[in-house]
Amino acid sequence: MVLTDSNILVQSVQTRGPHYLVTESAIAKLRTRQETLCIAPQNVVEFWSVATRPPANNGMGLSAPQASAEVANILRLFRLVPYTRYVLEIWRRLVLTHNVSGRQVHDAHLVAIMQAHSITSILTFNGADFKRYPGITVLHPAQI
Repeated sequence: MVLTDSNILVQSVQTRGPHYLVTESAIAKLRTRQETLCIAPQNVVEFWSVATRPPANNGMGLSAPQASAEVANILRLFRLVPYTRYVLEIWRRLVLTHNVSGRQVHDAHLVAIMQAHSITSILTFNGADFKRYPGITVLHPAQI
């Protein structure tokens, strides 16, 4: 299984964006390899945030109904891994062990979800955000 980062979801729906083709190519290649592409509830929330934010604030400017349609499509195309209390326990251990604070707590949360579900790879444009965590393989779309 490969966790799909929120930035991949955003790029996959921006058909005129500069990263659309490389994103779609990476997703297609991973599916050809029979990889299961997963998302977490956090990815859906982060996608909604970007999708409904105005373009002037680095968003997509979608209305709530438009964003909802995109989320429905994402939920159809990617396997949603469940959230459990165990994720919170792992997250607390990670943020203490790695002295994580500020915005980086969200990446630690994704790592906790990955660990709870024995997922070792993440497809992301932001590989540096996950380097501090041993056992995580970062897959950059351009390198697939």
